[in-house]
Amino acid sequence: MSQISLPQSLYKDLPLTALAPMQDVTNLWFMKVIAHYGSPDYFFTEYFRVNETSRLNRHILAAITENDTGRPVFAQMIGESIPDLVRTARELCGYNIAGVDLNMGCPAPRIYRKNVGGGLLLSPEKVERILGELRQAVNDRPLTVKMRVGFENTDNFYSILDIINRHSIDLLSLHGRTVKDMYHGAVKYDLIAEAVRRVDCPVLANGNIHSATMALEVLSQTGAAGVMVGRWAIANPWLFNQIRQALRCEPITPVPLVEVRSYIDRLWQTPRAATMPERARVGYLKMFLNYIALFVDTEGHFLRLMRHTQTEVELFNLCDRFLLADITKNLALAPSLSL
Repeated sequence: MSQISLPQSLYKDLPLTALAPMQDVTNLWFMKVIAHYGSPDYFFTEYFRVNETSRLNRHILAAITENDTGRPVFAQMIGESIPDLVRTARELCGYNIAGVDLNMGCPAPRIYRKNVGGGLLLSPEKVERILGELRQAVNDRPLTVKMRVGFENTDNFYSILDIINRHSIDLLSLHGRTVKDMYHGAVKYDLIAEAVRRVDCPVLANGNIHSATMALEVLSQTGAAGVMVGRWAIANPWLFNQIRQALRCEPITPVPLVEVRSYIDRLWQTPRAATMPERARVGYLKMFLNYIALFVDTEGHFLRLMRHTQTEVELFNLCDRFLLADITKNLALAPSLSL
C-alpha cells in the first residue's frame, strides 16, 4: 500500500509545522488560542485512551467536531489492545479528522508501565501487529505515528523504523530523546536525520525546538519535512509565525511584553473558569507561566516569584510588574534554558 496524501499545508513551499499533542493542554480552547496568534499547519489532539471499555472522550472529540481554526486535526490514540485500537480508529474515521495518530512516545511512568505510549517501544513485535491491523482499518486517510528514539536506549530504533515502512505509515513525528530521558538532556537530532533517510514517509522533528532559529538549525541538521513544537509554543504562541518568517529569510517580528500580558489574560479565560475554584485556576495558569516566564525574564526572578503567588490578585500584580513596567521591552527570541 502506498502512502496517502497528507492534508494541505498553509504554505506549500515551506516545511511543515505542527503543534505537539500535550495532555491537559492541547484541547479545543488552546488550539483556538494558538490559532489566534498564528496556526501551525497541523494540530494533534490529546490522546484518546483506548481499552476494552473505552469510549471516545467527548471533550477531546470537541477539538475535532467544534474546531473552527481552519487547520487539519489528527486524532491521537494511546493503547495496546489491538481490537480496541481498531474499533476506536474506525469510530474516529467517522469524524472530520486529518488522520489517525498512534502515540508510541508518552514518557509518563503511569502510562508506559501499562505497556502503552512509550512502553510500546520495548516490543517491536507488538508494534508490528498493531500497525498492521491499524493500516488495514485506516485505509482511506493518513495513519501517523508519534514516537521517541527508544525506551531506555536506542536498540529497537531501526527495527521500528523498518516496521513503519512495512505498514506504509504516512507521517512520523519523532522526538529525539528516549522515554527515560523525559524532557531532559540533549536531543539526538542525528537519529532524527537517520530516520529521515530510512523511512519512506515525511518526518517531523520534535524535541526542544524553542525558537525560530532553532527550528532552522534542526531542519538543516535533520533534513526533516517539518518541525513539531510542544512546550515552547505554550511559552511563545507567536512561534509558528516566527518560524515561517525565518524560513522566508524575513526579520522576525518582535513581540512586546504588553502583548504577552494580553496572552496571559486569554489563558486565564479558560472555558472552565466559571466552575474552577480560584486556587485550581491559579495553579492551571502557573502551568503555562512556567514556560512563558523563561522568555520574559532571563534572570529568573519572574519565574521564582510567580511560583510563590497564591491568589489571582497576587499573580496578576506580579505579571503587571514584569510585563507592563517598560512598554519598550519585548519577549526574548529564545528562552533562558539555564534556569
